[in-house]
Amino acid sequence: MAEITALILNFLKAIGKYRWHAVTIAWVVALIGWAIVLRLPNQYETTARVYVDTQSILKPLLSGMTSLPNINQQVTFMRQTLISRPNVERVMRMTDLDVKARDADEKEKMIDNLMSKITIAGTERDDIYTISYRAPDPKLGKDVVQSLLTIFMEGSYGGKKQESDKAVQFIDDQIRSYEEKLASAENTLKEFKIRNMGLLPREGADFGSKVASASDALSQAKLELAEAEQSRNAIRRRMTGGGKDGAGPVDPELAERIATTQKNLDSLRLQYTEQHPDIIATKRLLDQLQERKKEEAKKGGVNPNLAASPMMQQLNVTLSDAESRVAALRARVNEYQNRVNTLRTQSTTAPEVEAQLAQLNRDYQVNRENHQRLIERREQARLSGDLSSATDIMSFRVIEPPLAPAVPTGPNRPVLFTAAFLVALAAGLAGAFLMSQFRPTFLSQAALREVTGMPILGTINMHWTDGQKVRRKKRLYGLGATVLLLIGLYGAGIATMMARPGL
Repeated sequence: MAEITALILNFLKAIGKYRWHAVTIAWVVALIGWAIVLRLPNQYETTARVYVDTQSILKPLLSGMTSLPNINQQVTFMRQTLISRPNVERVMRMTDLDVKARDADEKEKMIDNLMSKITIAGTERDDIYTISYRAPDPKLGKDVVQSLLTIFMEGSYGGKKQESDKAVQFIDDQIRSYEEKLASAENTLKEFKIRNMGLLPREGADFGSKVASASDALSQAKLELAEAEQSRNAIRRRMTGGGKDGAGPVDPELAERIATTQKNLDSLRLQYTEQHPDIIATKRLLDQLQERKKEEAKKGGVNPNLAASPMMQQLNVTLSDAESRVAALRARVNEYQNRVNTLRTQSTTAPEVEAQLAQLNRDYQVNRENHQRLIERREQARLSGDLSSATDIMSFRVIEPPLAPAVPTGPNRPVLFTAAFLVALAAGLAGAFLMSQFRPTFLSQAALREVTGMPILGTINMHWTDGQKVRRKKRLYGLGATVLLLIGLYGAGIATMMARPGL
């Protein structure tokens, strides 16, 4: 602790020895610093606040009909790119700052100066943005902020509209290209169908389905033909009394009696044995009727009027219809057989034709679907462009318009004035200390003993005369007055600056 106290005392003694130098340095530094502070140009800060309304009633109404622009992203992009070189150059042209630049280098310095003094603040959550600019001229600050506000509002509309127009132009080019492809595909498909008219599938059925359908129709026709032939043969047997085809006609009444007797015999057999008298009598009657039928068949008919009987005439008509149906069905069978034979002959060519047709139809359908989608996208792009250019989709509300400030906002002269005063005091103390180091003296016995390493036998005190004491007091009073005057100048300067902010 004693060593620290000794060091502090030595420091104060060193400064006290060069106290007039310290005061002089403090005065010089203070006056220079204060002069610089007073000569600093005033800075006027102009501010504008704008509210961006991104919630529009058109968004839910047009949802699904068009691609809605991302308004928040668009506004954020404009905010981040507002202080870009092209926009700053546009601001210079709008405020006539570009005419003040004498050469390209000076223009670049002006652009850099503008970019450094413009600030954009705000949050996407509140959608309120603040544009600020500090300039030595209040009117210039107002013009610059107004120009930035105009660029911010105009840029939010123009970018999307230009992108929409370019998208529509690109889609129109693609639509024309697909129209040419569709026309070419239609002509190719038409020529292919003309060349392969008989080999093309019908109603979407392929060659295998056609073969299967023809085979099924042939089988059905054969079945119907067999049924018709069986029906025709049954009619013939009825006309001949159950004989073979080509036998003479038999009396229908006799045939009816034979059938009835046979039916009675069958019924009796269900009740009695073969030895029963009724069964034996019925069998005898049936044999007699059968014998009579054979005799009539050998004679060519016992009844000469049998052919003219109504029943026989009706059978003849029925037989004629049956013959006609058999002939028609036989013709149908032959036709279906020819179709099946033709399809089997084409079995090596038709599948290839179908494959080529499917490929042509697929290519045509793809081009057609792409063409239709492009038309829909074009309408959506146009609607999106119109929506982007409409003021209802995104509205701007200027909360605080830019005004030319009457009172400067900078520089903060009281703070700078105080800083210059403190720097002056520190410079004076540092200067006195450095001078004590360049012109060292022993200020105590301990310092002398420590440097020389020799013992100190004694010390001699300074004895001042009365005149010297008076002069010393005067110098001390002058030093104090000089320091007080410096402090007074500082206080007067601060009071003046607080009373007149624009000074």
